[in-house]
Amino acid sequence: MREQIKAIAFDLDGTLIDSVPDLAVATQAALAELGLATCTEAQVRTWVGNGAEMLMRRAMSHALGTAVEQTALDAAMPIFMHHYQENLEKHSALYADVHQVLKILFDAGFKLAVVTNKPYRFTLPLLEAFKINDFFSLVLGGDSLAKMKPDPLPLQHLLAEWQLDKSELLMVGDSKNDILAAKAAGVASIGLTYGYNYGEDIGLTGPDAVCEQFVEILRWLNLAQPV
Repeated sequence: MREQIKAIAFDLDGTLIDSVPDLAVATQAALAELGLATCTEAQVRTWVGNGAEMLMRRAMSHALGTAVEQTALDAAMPIFMHHYQENLEKHSALYADVHQVLKILFDAGFKLAVVTNKPYRFTLPLLEAFKINDFFSLVLGGDSLAKMKPDPLPLQHLLAEWQLDKSELLMVGDSKNDILAAKAAGVASIGLTYGYNYGEDIGLTGPDAVCEQFVEILRWLNLAQPV
């Protein structure tokens, strides 16, 4: 299967960029403005992966000790969005070897995309801030289509947009949402162990390969690794 791969879709948070430090700052600031008990960065690491609204729902539910009414969540979201806009790349960082590996894949002729559940308005600025935006010819945020991962729609959109067979697309991510989306779309997947997966072993979701480091993607694709 790996010999047929022509395009690769990457998750963003927990895969390319460690964005939790900034997400935690924004979440803590939003909770404080709402008069709610704060949270830790470690807790935020277990809450990310299903989009900004679910992050705030989990944070508010934890602070309140009960489920959050949709009206309260709707009122809280602009507050969170403001604080995250102010703290988008202050403390975040690229994971090791990401820029180098993306360049190798790009130069080798692979089509590259970002498929994230992060709102689109935050995705492009992050890619630009870390100077990796030029590697990607297509970027999908969590609000770019009618559904987000683990629904297969974003990957199906890629297949249609690039006129690819299912055997030609690879999904790389750190969360079960990435692997489940890939399985539902019928494409190959690589699960990364270093990201955010709700404290669960990414291997339990059954990706085609499990990698502990980003650079190992090259080995799976039978490409030369940087020295």
